[in-house]
Amino acid sequence: MLVTYSRLEPAETYHVSHEGLAGGVSRTLTLVNFPIALVAIALALIATAALPRAAWWIAAPALALCATMPLFVDQDDLDARWVNAIPALGVVMALGLTLAAVTRTGTALSPPRPWDRWRIVLAVVVGLVSLPWIAAELGFHLPGDVFMGEEVGLEDDGTSLAAVHLGHHHGTDGALLVVTALLLSRVALAGRRLRIAVFAYLGTMLSYGAVNLAQDAWNEQVVKRGWTDAGIPSALLPGARPIFGIVVVGALVATLVLLREEKSYSAR
Repeated sequence: MLVTYSRLEPAETYHVSHEGLAGGVSRTLTLVNFPIALVAIALALIATAALPRAAWWIAAPALALCATMPLFVDQDDLDARWVNAIPALGVVMALGLTLAAVTRTGTALSPPRPWDRWRIVLAVVVGLVSLPWIAAELGFHLPGDVFMGEEVGLEDDGTSLAAVHLGHHHGTDGALLVVTALLLSRVALAGRRLRIAVFAYLGTMLSYGAVNLAQDAWNEQVVKRGWTDAGIPSALLPGARPIFGIVVVGALVATLVLLREEKSYSAR
């Protein structure tokens, strides 16, 4: 993110205006706000399970700071402002908690879980769908004709932009959230209340990420090909809309699946 946004012209990316290193630092900071702050909330919660109760004096402010992210990230203006340092501070605190937990308990791979094969399958699908975005993150369009990429079209505001603009995409955010939820859901937690809270959050992260990934991929790879005019509504911002009903239902299903897996895993 830092390198790509430092070397590309703002017009080649999406809703940024700063150039050079300042542009790279700016867009990296907004990335730390979204989606990294969402990941940091899960990490802070998981870390508290391995730390003394006093760790909540750091975890609680970290969670609160990360949760302010929606107030300071605007999809229509992705240039960083000083207020973006607030969620970023929460991310730094969550990182500190994670490192403290690792120091206290060490690291090890979790034993196999019942749904690991499906985790791998889903991760592979997410990786394949994300190929155009991964290339865009690196600053170039994916070669070949399988995926849309450098084909220029008109945006809703009348501006011309490549089908897959260079730089970061919210589809990538969705992919990161899905894969992170798949990985963190393999962590064993002792406390029942904390376990339910973490799996509920991870289930929500999984559903929210999957819907945003699907929405961005459908828009870029199906609608922009002219195969259909029926797009998937944006699900970035919560609201009383049908698309967010799908996110909620998916979150409930994912949470129940994860809790059921954890129950069968613990019973071994």
